[in-house]
Amino acid sequence: MSTMESGIPAAAPVGGAVRVSERTRVGVAGAALALGMAGDALLRSAPWGLNLALWTAALALAIAGLQRWAGTDDAAAGWIPLALGTAAMIAWRDSYTLKALDLAALGTILGLAMMRARGGEVKLAGLAHHAIGVAASAGDAAVGAARLLFGDVRWSELRTDGAARQGVAVLRGGALAVPLLLVFGSLLAAADARFQRLVGGVSFDLPVVLGHVLFALLVAWIAGGILRTMTMGGEQPGPKITRPEVLSLGIVEVGMVIGLLDLLFLSFVLVQLPYFFGSGAALTQPGTATFSEYARRGFFELVTVAGLVLPMLLTADWLLRRERAGHERVFRVLAGVQVALLFVIMGSGLHRMRLYQGAYGLTELRLYTTAFMLWLGVVFCWFGWTVLRGRRERFAWGALTTALEALVLLHVVNPDGMIVRVNASRADAPTRFDAPYAASLSADAVPPLLAALPAVRPELRCMAAERLLDRWHTADADWRSWSLARGRARAAVARRQQELKSMTPCAPVLTTLTPATVVVPASRPAVAAPATDMAIMPGYQHATVPPGDVVPAAVATQANGVAPTSGAAAPALVDGAQTAAPMAGAKPRRAP
Repeated sequence: MSTMESGIPAAAPVGGAVRVSERTRVGVAGAALALGMAGDALLRSAPWGLNLALWTAALALAIAGLQRWAGTDDAAAGWIPLALGTAAMIAWRDSYTLKALDLAALGTILGLAMMRARGGEVKLAGLAHHAIGVAASAGDAAVGAARLLFGDVRWSELRTDGAARQGVAVLRGGALAVPLLLVFGSLLAAADARFQRLVGGVSFDLPVVLGHVLFALLVAWIAGGILRTMTMGGEQPGPKITRPEVLSLGIVEVGMVIGLLDLLFLSFVLVQLPYFFGSGAALTQPGTATFSEYARRGFFELVTVAGLVLPMLLTADWLLRRERAGHERVFRVLAGVQVALLFVIMGSGLHRMRLYQGAYGLTELRLYTTAFMLWLGVVFCWFGWTVLRGRRERFAWGALTTALEALVLLHVVNPDGMIVRVNASRADAPTRFDAPYAASLSADAVPPLLAALPAVRPELRCMAAERLLDRWHTADADWRSWSLARGRARAAVARRQQELKSMTPCAPVLTTLTPATVVVPASRPAVAAPATDMAIMPGYQHATVPPGDVVPAAVATQANGVAPTSGAAAPALVDGAQTAAPMAGAKPRRAP
């Protein structure tokens, strides 16, 4: 069994592939085939949830069983709980963004586990070492099955091993029998109704059967590559990265690059200082072009700057020739100044997003980008504690650990539910809360949305109720896609099904213009619509009409956002000349 040091599996013996028996190699192939069949039964249903968690558990059991059977060193076994925990998070939340991050984390964990099984170092290694190691693991997963079948297993020697020979014979016989069973079973089921009910309506559909076979073989192929590396090790213990002398730079070159960037950052901070934190008078009015540029566009540029600085500093540290002890100190001072200035810029960026969210609410992009900025702040602190103190080898592992911790925290926070709660709690929520957008989010947003619906404007409440009933009023058609969030969403909608039905059907929205007109009273001043990130009514575009102008009645609307009626019965403006013109096929307009 493996030993543990600070929760990390001990290093596997370096020396290439582990010598295992022919029976073990055949066992690896059989386990891969079984995982392929399990993958076809589980993973063909989307979105992934419980099915991926179950398949990952089967993979972990296969790894543990084969390592025990072969008596190999299980140096990578400590990674199995991490993989299982990450797969379980996919069965927790329903957000597609979180599921994508979970899949990326699961792939990285399996890649590092395979690198560990080859004898590579994980805890004390650089980011490039990790990246190349994970890429090598992906290569093992892609071609490992071919090495196993055509190189590792000596099929000629199996003839002298009775048990192995019988196992191969069973597999060969099953492969020959399955297509025949499908053909004759389909014909017999078509000949008798009672027999068809007995076999469950099996029919021979060649494209469907081929699809199942190919998908099962694909999963088995990938599983075979993973199992081979985890059980038998590999030819290379891990990537070896050395810096070519031609790529090295002296302190003069590195110092000029970082020093000039420090001056650039400092000049930006000084120029922007008067309104870094919203003190500029031009930034106090939401809806103005200045406010939009400052709070929204500026934030994403600053996030990009923060994301680029980290790899630049790591590259500079790697390229630096440490000819004298003073060179290292100069680099640390210059890099430390840059990190300090960057923290000021990042603080400004976070303040910009806070202002923008305060004016227009939360969206997925705004929330996840803010979370990324906060994680970058933690990583820069870790950069200062490790790289700038001469402990570069510890940086990569800490950065990966904080990324996994941030992912767990996002699951706890529930981003989609947080978006609904924040937007519904705003003071202008009765007129500005975009319930249809909230209803288009994942199942994580359903419980808070149901709590917020009673206070939503009737026309938007109706649209949200229709979407909720359409998506969540029935039980999951396929249990394999079940997740905790989806189960809770369906249960919540079922409890309030009658209430939601009472909110529907929605009144039709006028999409054509009529020749009737309305004269805007000259006593009313022209009123410009606020330059918000979404229109008051979905599908309508705001405009400004000068006093005394004549406008079509079909495009006239009250300033409170009520949709116009048809023809001459359209309401006249009562609070200025703000209009809303319907656009064909328009959808709610939302800024990033």
